[in-house]
Amino acid sequence: MSKVSPGPTPGFLVWRLANKWRVAVDRAVAPLGLTHAQYVLIASLHGMQRTGERPSQRRLADHTGLEALYVSKLARTLESAGQIERTRDPRDPRAVQLALTEQGQVIARQAIAAVQRLLQQLLEPLGGPDDPRTRAFTDELTTLLDAPLTPFVPNDENTQGTTP
Repeated sequence: MSKVSPGPTPGFLVWRLANKWRVAVDRAVAPLGLTHAQYVLIASLHGMQRTGERPSQRRLADHTGLEALYVSKLARTLESAGQIERTRDPRDPRAVQLALTEQGQVIARQAIAAVQRLLQQLLEPLGGPDDPRTRAFTDELTTLLDAPLTPFVPNDENTQGTTP
């Protein structure tokens, strides 16, 4: 028999924090005509372009952790808004490369600045972005994100009676 923890589980707290962050970013970038997911795409693309990379949709999906099909949908929407340019990769005609347009670069910089202000506010209880507590928290989150997950198998005797 397992003991039930009296307080919230780490998984529940991570889920709550992720939702709090998503909602806050949605509100911060909405005046720029972006959603949180669109922000993740253009901010990541902005950073990759600054290092000279012109990523494929697949590469951007891997980088952001978003599904490739969702990245494709977001990229088409951002292309229609004049913020992203989608072109065929000359080395692989099946692949689509992405790049920010001039307008996309301006919006990306504005959105990144807004989210950086939000991040400062979110991390203030830990002492701010440069505090050792924040660095330790970031290290712990990275450890959790880097840990591989074993696929869940329904009706597995090892998972009977447990909750995810």
